[in-house]
Amino acid sequence: MSHKSKIESVLFVASKPLPTKKIAAVLKIDNEEAVEVLKSLQQKYNHADSGIAILQNGDEWQMVASAENKETSENFLKSEVSGELTRPQLETLTVVSYCGPITKPELEQIRGVNCGLILRNLMLRGLIKENEDGASLLPVYEITMDYLRHLGLNSLEELPNYSQLHQHPYITNLGEEQ
Repeated sequence: MSHKSKIESVLFVASKPLPTKKIAAVLKIDNEEAVEVLKSLQQKYNHADSGIAILQNGDEWQMVASAENKETSENFLKSEVSGELTRPQLETLTVVSYCGPITKPELEQIRGVNCGLILRNLMLRGLIKENEDGASLLPVYEITMDYLRHLGLNSLEELPNYSQLHQHPYITNLGEEQ
């Protein structure tokens, strides 16, 4: 598989700006080669007939919907973040509440299913946030102040059985098994 294909996949799944250094590190290539590939991806996508664009802002790169499709994209996102939470979203939110901060693989181990789209939706709704974890390459997810405000809580400790479940041996040993 080519570096171009791999960088394209990384930009797609990241759905946030990534520094050249991080992209190069993931592919184990030097920064100059990464920039060259990123520029070729811009040539591939950044034209009037494409629904996708590769943006560059200084040393960061991101795959986004094209500006020509802004209204359509915004309408889709509005429909995604309005209405009631689905059962899988509620389950994911509960796990993040009691186990957070938690990585996506840890969350998926608990739930037994891929949680990428659910996490994205919960972030769009402002209920969870993604933070970099200095001890790991993977980001961790945790609840937001808006989530606490919606529930009428002052802190997570007010959740039923929080201290018991947050310190449960299965949860505390989860990170060690990875």
